[in-house]
Amino acid sequence: MTDRYDASGTAEGQFEPGSNGHVLANRLHVTDPAEMAAQELERLEQLYDYVLDAVTPDQRLSVQDLCAWHRHWLGDTYDWAGSYRSVNMGKGGFSFAAAAQIPRLMDKFDEEVLGRHTPCQSMSEHRLAEAIAVVHVELILIHPFREGNGRLSRLLATVMALQAGWPVLDFTSWDSDKAAYFSAIQAGLDDYQPMIERVTRILRDSAGADAP
Repeated sequence: MTDRYDASGTAEGQFEPGSNGHVLANRLHVTDPAEMAAQELERLEQLYDYVLDAVTPDQRLSVQDLCAWHRHWLGDTYDWAGSYRSVNMGKGGFSFAAAAQIPRLMDKFDEEVLGRHTPCQSMSEHRLAEAIAVVHVELILIHPFREGNGRLSRLLATVMALQAGWPVLDFTSWDSDKAAYFSAIQAGLDDYQPMIERVTRILRDSAGADAP
């Protein structure tokens, strides 16, 4: 498994001149991957502040929210921020949803997944773990955006946890075993249980003795 995405096609597949194919074409004309990572992280921290202040415990989350968050985060960096990708993408030989299917899949995700599993107010630990796991797996499998899907999915998981009275999530256990995490995503094609178990762990790691 590699950590690098494969993509081809339109402007979303273009790289910034001078970056040796390591940085996507961007409004900032950044060519250094480390500098771009720092820029995206700074803006992500600002997005967290914005979203966690704005979302309410009883708010039904939607794909419109996700697109707005993505645009708020990366709108100053990429022309396509907040829009669904138009290039096909895969990771480590695993293909995410075909770009042409994303609008249909996201409509279904909004109605059948977010509509069922949010808001998360008053959910038990088990119900919350299931809700986050299903939402996370399905969003990652669709991979609607050209960049930032994993980070936006973590923000969504954190919002869901906060709605249920849990603290901001600590994803250390996912980062420490990325192979197991990605295996749980792939298993989600047929079985959400591996991801439910991983979500339960981050809930407990995050809450410690302060679990609701």
